[in-house]
Amino acid sequence: MVDKRERYAEGVTRLLPAGERLRVVAEANVGLGLTPQDPPQPDRPEPGGGGPGLLGGLLNLLSPNITLGRADAFAQWLFFGVGGRGAPGTEASLLHHALVTGVKGPGLRRAVLAVTDQRLLLGATARTGLTSSLAEDERAMADIELLRAVPRSAVARARVGWYRLNPKRLRIDFTDGSWLALTVPLAEPGRPLREVASALSG
Repeated sequence: MVDKRERYAEGVTRLLPAGERLRVVAEANVGLGLTPQDPPQPDRPEPGGGGPGLLGGLLNLLSPNITLGRADAFAQWLFFGVGGRGAPGTEASLLHHALVTGVKGPGLRRAVLAVTDQRLLLGATARTGLTSSLAEDERAMADIELLRAVPRSAVARARVGWYRLNPKRLRIDFTDGSWLALTVPLAEPGRPLREVASALSG
């Protein structure tokens, strides 16, 4: 059976400059729930002009204090809780945005966290399809694209613990006051995330 973490380590090691040492790698998913705000996007059009839409209009008729954004945020919090906090442009905001935009699109792409002696790295594997061969999957695991790098000095602490029904949630707190949660599927072991937390805290 393919050792995914060995393949991830191969791919991340190729991205490191001379003198930087890899400590640990782990596959990770973004935590569900309320998340940090997106970073500023200079080319994004200003909101407005499109109106609130049908659902937003109906909610406004029922009560002027209810908006579609608030209703959606409440539903996220009710079902999934809080998956991170941070104003636009904070470390959690930038890391969350890089993760979400980096793995979306056609095919399957896995997010990989890595800790070196200098940085916290977020990468993504090459894309594969549903009918990819084992050899293609192995090559994709070792073909890592760097999505975001955070200096170790920007990480305040990291820990893995229970959150609602998930006993394997990694929470990374940054020195700017923001934080982000990452998880693994319930069927996957939590040890790799605990090793990431230990490496970031050590």
